[in-house]
Amino acid sequence: MEAEKEDEDEASPEEYVALSDFIGGGSDQLSFSSGDRLVVHSKPSAEWWWAALQGVPGYVPASYLRLVTAEEEEEEEEDVSSEDPWQDEEYFGSYGTLRLHLEMLSDKSRTETYRQVILSNSASLKNKVVMDLGCGTGIISLFCAQLAQPSVVYAVEASSMADYTRQLVKQNGCEEVVTVLQGRAEEIELPEQVDVLVSEWMGNCLLFEFMVESVLQARDRWLRDGGVMWPSSAALTLVPCQADSYYTEKMAFWERPYGLDFTPLQPLAQQEFFTKPKFSHLIEPDDCLTTPCDVICLDMYTLQVRDLEEMKGQFHFCVEKSGVFHGFTAWFTVHFESLEAGGAAVELNTGPDSEPTHWKQTLFMLDRPVSVCAGDSISGSIVLHRNPVWRRHMTVTLQWSINSSTEDTDNCQAGTKSFPMWR
Repeated sequence: MEAEKEDEDEASPEEYVALSDFIGGGSDQLSFSSGDRLVVHSKPSAEWWWAALQGVPGYVPASYLRLVTAEEEEEEEEDVSSEDPWQDEEYFGSYGTLRLHLEMLSDKSRTETYRQVILSNSASLKNKVVMDLGCGTGIISLFCAQLAQPSVVYAVEASSMADYTRQLVKQNGCEEVVTVLQGRAEEIELPEQVDVLVSEWMGNCLLFEFMVESVLQARDRWLRDGGVMWPSSAALTLVPCQADSYYTEKMAFWERPYGLDFTPLQPLAQQEFFTKPKFSHLIEPDDCLTTPCDVICLDMYTLQVRDLEEMKGQFHFCVEKSGVFHGFTAWFTVHFESLEAGGAAVELNTGPDSEPTHWKQTLFMLDRPVSVCAGDSISGSIVLHRNPVWRRHMTVTLQWSINSSTEDTDNCQAGTKSFPMWR
């Protein structure tokens, strides 16, 4: 009878909502936060059920879940339909103030790279039609107008900053070349096709906030056959790493503060600090346990919007020095192809061996650190899963296994962890 019940449950999965947070205690236990929706596929026992969160399966404690009612499903559908899945008001509103523009313009590595791209291709840009998508204050458009001789630059900006961009274009004597257009890339109209589409669309972990979708739609609408995309390609890089100071600050601190035992707070600390990625992390090159590798590569000429829903990559690292494996660090690199035949590409690298950028790096902490030795291998996969409702958000899922280079079978470990990336 129990087997029949399990089959019945598996045939009719039900959706449950998490009543409180749960941090899984093993590789087959699913971590989740209060309010998360989980699909329960089977109920092997009264205490533990087999469920999935955003496609990631695992065991969950039944007492933490409550069945979603039909009324709640109807209310949620109504709420979602009335909301803006792109959160444009908040997103573009943030770019209508100077805070983010100050941060980006102060990033010399970023800004000088775009300047170098324009300067090194200045001869080939003569009489070309350029679109600067998401131009912000118009810095790239101004570089084009002052360093090259394009016939026109269409500076496209959806936020209210566009009003100031027009003033800056005029103030710098570039109004005969630069035309500022306010509106979303999906909605603006141009009088002609463009020869070059340039944009600074990258976010944390490369894709976060998914401005890249707007770039792809603009490419398909306005880039002429044989036109050039800047950046032309992009890659997400990953490395297993140590993060001792961060671990000490957030977790080890609770062991004996002021001579008192505060270890009961460590599970709460893990939940609060390690369930989401740490943005603006600066990893020291010496904290890389292996040689980094590119796990996801994008060709900006062939990439399609549908490809953004889920991007997967594989990795196999060989540990080069003994240490403590605290987690993974990610960053990205983009390349700008030359307009000159055989010309050298320009690179913007946001990794630890380059000048720091405002993106810095992104740290994904394991629930518990693992000691590794030189010669061990760390293999697995990374999945960037776009949120099906809130289109600027995503979840990063890392799956890994550690194989010891010695006879120590206790060090052969595996795990899976998902990290929601919310703005």
